[in-house]
Amino acid sequence: QVQLVESGGGLVQAGGSLKLACAVSGRTVSSSTMAWFRQAPGKEREFVTFTAWGGFQTYADSVKGRFTISRDNAKNTVYLQMNSLKPEDTALYYCAARLSAAGSRYSYDYNYWGQGTQVTVSS
Repeated sequence: QVQLVESGGGLVQAGGSLKLACAVSGRTVSSSTMAWFRQAPGKEREFVTFTAWGGFQTYADSVKGRFTISRDNAKNTVYLQMNSLKPEDTALYYCAARLSAAGSRYSYDYNYWGQGTQVTVSS
């Protein structure tokens, strides 16, 4: 059974940084497309970033240049480094895994999800 467990969320001031982690069990991250999504209160879940097989990565325009996704295959963990945080980054952040070599910006393309970790950015 595949399980994803996020950690690293918290409260940070605007301009600060956080690093989220997604520990994966039951499947190797090296053979999965891994992504981060987020959902703010009253809003739909939105794409943040993914890293596909072969290392291709893409980011939502709203986070480009501030967020970085990475994976540690030895630890079977995916990370999201978030810098220059803004109040509009406040959301519940989800890690997701897709059983495909191709990345996707659409949540319905992902097979497994974590429970989420809360990020709150104060102004």
